[in-house]
Amino acid sequence: MTWLQRFQVRHFFRHSTWIFPTFSLLAALLMVRITYALDLLLALENNLEPEALRTILGILAGSLFTVVVFVCSAILIAVQLASAQLTPRIIALVFRDPTTKLSLALFVFIFTFSLAVLIRVKTTVPLICASLSVYGFMLCLIVFLYLVDHLGRSLRPSGALRIVGLLGTRVIEEVYSRQHDESSQRRTDAEIGVAGNPSRILASDRNGAVLAFDVLGLRDLAHRTECVIEMVPQVGDFVTIGSPLFRIYGGKTELTADLLCHSVAIGQERTFQQDPTLAFRIMVDVASKALSPAINDPTTAVLALDQIHHILRNVGGRCLDDERVRDASGRLRLIYRTPDWDAFVHLAATEIRHFGAQSIQIARRLRAMLEDLIESLPRERVPLLQQELQLLDRSVKRFFPEPEDRALADVGDLQGVGGAQEESAPPNRTSS
Repeated sequence: MTWLQRFQVRHFFRHSTWIFPTFSLLAALLMVRITYALDLLLALENNLEPEALRTILGILAGSLFTVVVFVCSAILIAVQLASAQLTPRIIALVFRDPTTKLSLALFVFIFTFSLAVLIRVKTTVPLICASLSVYGFMLCLIVFLYLVDHLGRSLRPSGALRIVGLLGTRVIEEVYSRQHDESSQRRTDAEIGVAGNPSRILASDRNGAVLAFDVLGLRDLAHRTECVIEMVPQVGDFVTIGSPLFRIYGGKTELTADLLCHSVAIGQERTFQQDPTLAFRIMVDVASKALSPAINDPTTAVLALDQIHHILRNVGGRCLDDERVRDASGRLRLIYRTPDWDAFVHLAATEIRHFGAQSIQIARRLRAMLEDLIESLPRERVPLLQQELQLLDRSVKRFFPEPEDRALADVGDLQGVGGAQEESAPPNRTSS
């Protein structure tokens, strides 16, 4: 199985809600055979009437089927409301939620198990099977109540943004594994690049977004064919048929297009796996929609800025150089691109500053974020943050003509409006 096939299988299982319930249905059919055989073997005595048990099991099975239908309907309605209020890109998070998958799997398991027990109740009552059905139904009630609470919390703006922030932090730590103070001195272009024109350019044969690629597999391919492979688009870019996908430099052995194409995954929607900017994109979209005149909810935008502040600080403390992968002998084998500091800062601040230009709450929260990052991040990160702070100052002067409003907007506040902040001059650090 190739890397691409393994990726597609993992992606399918991770983003499909029906897989776990299907397996649980088959598991229930197997489980009922085992427990019924155990009942016959032990021949446990009981005083239950077969007709009463058939009635109870019929009611339980019908109730569980209603629960499954209700949960599926509630999830679809909740997803529609959340996507309208927040962003459509939040839908994928609901369908990959393990709590929802496991809850539906449990409901389907007990439903199937109860039906299978029902058809086995004849002149005697299988005590173990009946007990598992009844107590399983009670467990389903508890899980159902928990699932309602879980979905309500996770689809609120604060819950959804927190989940996105956690996923963004995880992928950032995977893509940028080195801390800033651990990074080596910046290499020159001659040291990290490749000389001459590429001997071959491989174009994409599919349309879609680059989801992920096999770093180690491409390195080993380049080592075996004694070449250097350059991946042209970065993860998250949209490529069309005919767009350059790989550039090959040198090589004593012909590198087939199939081997390279099976080392990169292209799909219809970006994923978190190797895409460090996707979390920023989702949170900025949430903030932008909240600041639209139709919704006018700056507090939700402040919640988005809270998470953006957190992961932008994480990014700023890491080494963001373009990645160069070498083999065991130290020879350059693979070149691929990742977003730089400018991309992260512009993505995190520009659109929110534009859409929230007339909101004092956004101006104060954005200022608090920029001032804190200027004080806490390495010096080479500071100039761009200071530039964003100057743009914010000009925006405040343009949209708040009243001196009292302007004075209020010139103070950073982690709550937007309402937090206790010391009124001091903005930090004025310069890069050394």
